Amino acid sequence: MTSRSRGLLFWALLPPALLGGLALVIASTGLLDFMRRGLPPVEELTFDRVTLEPGLIRVEVVNGGPDPVSIAQVLVDDAFWVFSIQPSATVPRLGRATIEIPYHWVQDESHTVTLLTATGVTFSHEIAVAAETPPVDLRYFWVFGLIGIYVGVIPVAIGLLWYPLLRRLEPRWIHFALALTAGLLIFLGADAIHEAFEAAANVPGAYQGTLVVVVAAVATVLGLQMVSRSAVNRAGAAGRRAVATLIALGIGLHNLGEGLAIGAAYSLGEAALGTFLIIGFMLHNTTEGLGIVAPIARDRPRLRTLVGLGLLAGVPTVLGSWIGGLAYSPLYATLFLAVGAGAIAQVVMALYKVIARETSGAVWNPLTAGGVVTGMLVMYATGLLVAA
Repeated sequence: MTSRSRGLLFWALLPPALLGGLALVIASTGLLDFMRRGLPPVEELTFDRVTLEPGLIRVEVVNGGPDPVSIAQVLVDDAFWVFSIQPSATVPRLGRATIEIPYHWVQDESHTVTLLTATGVTFSHEIAVAAETPPVDLRYFWVFGLIGIYVGVIPVAIGLLWYPLLRRLEPRWIHFALALTAGLLIFLGADAIHEAFEAAANVPGAYQGTLVVVVAAVATVLGLQMVSRSAVNRAGAAGRRAVATLIALGIGLHNLGEGLAIGAAYSLGEAALGTFLIIGFMLHNTTEGLGIVAPIARDRPRLRTLVGLGLLAGVPTVLGSWIGGLAYSPLYATLFLAVGAGAIAQVVMALYKVIARETSGAVWNPLTAGGVVTGMLVMYATGLLVAA
């Protein structure tokens, strides 16, 4: 190592070394313990997952607060109840615990589970409509896989059938279709970021759900920008095909979050909500196929190219439904939705460049502006069929 390298390494490591030394001094002097003397601990528990079996309620919690939490009692519907907890009744910071409550819950009724800590703080979770959580077996994978295919793959494939229509349109109407695609994606991106922040509200505080949304979305935009910049900037059919692929990828990442919502609804016993989500997303996703083929409407893509684009956009719905049904977590949901929002934002920027090339820089005219608004209105209309 040269003297210059040693100098750079020294100055790079000096600030964190001094900071670590300062932290040791503060910890060894007992300053923090003195400041907290006489103050109650700050307790926080987040219900990560609640599953129901015949005669049993299983609750998984995460401690996202700064202090350990000791669970002393469990109440179900305002009555104290026996329980067992693993691995320990004291949940450390960022630790997890699984609580099993032998309780004969009532089908389709609501129940409230309340955890009482040793300091008297309570944390509650409402089971809105009680129903048995589906057991995990081969049939479980098959059913949720079919749900993903019905919701994501088939509707997107149906939307791709607008390709012959787009090929027959005049160039100005192609521009309208591209602008409409931008409107579709803007709506999807806004919807994804809204859902991501909603999911972030249920993330344990220590994981900083809001920052997870921001970091994941920005990282996805920058990552896709680096990967796709050269391909998207190409002129001609190659550039348009790259944009179509990017659109399919962005929609696929968004559909991952949709599958997550459906799988979670069924696994948490909200079967009625899950059924309504399936019907709504089927109609919602059909319009996404139009957005995928719009950039390549003037080209002659091979059938396998169209199939690949459809699978790229639709198959993540299957993966999302499996994840949601097997291991739903607010943190996973927040991360996936934020990634989807970031991907869609990058796609919109790439699509803007395509429209600018197609219109020789005159992007905004009544037809393209109307296309953006129309795309957003179409998604809004189909979104009315999706349960909030």
